[in-house]
Amino acid sequence: MAKITFVEFNGTERVVDAVANSTVMETARNNDVPGIEAECGGSCACATCHVYVDPEWLEKAGERSEMEEDMLDFAFDVRENSRLCCQIKVTDELDGLIVRTPERQF
Repeated sequence: MAKITFVEFNGTERVVDAVANSTVMETARNNDVPGIEAECGGSCACATCHVYVDPEWLEKAGERSEMEEDMLDFAFDVRENSRLCCQIKVTDELDGLIVRTPERQF
């Protein structure tokens, strides 16, 4: 089981347990993490689970797919470390992952 730290826009940190093979988005929803709307339920059809992956975790979190890149066009304040957390699969390698939520999702 991996631990993921969600840092809200206001600086509040939440460390939660994540089940392997779930997604970071599912983990956020299962733990009532504010700032992750996930309106499409994880089908990469919206940008309401936008997060910023801390730079030291970018490589381990994997690269954005073309579909994810397209969806991020609809996100607010996209940065180099922006990801849709529905597209980040939880693995043991992500134990300690830190993601930050944007000021708003859209």
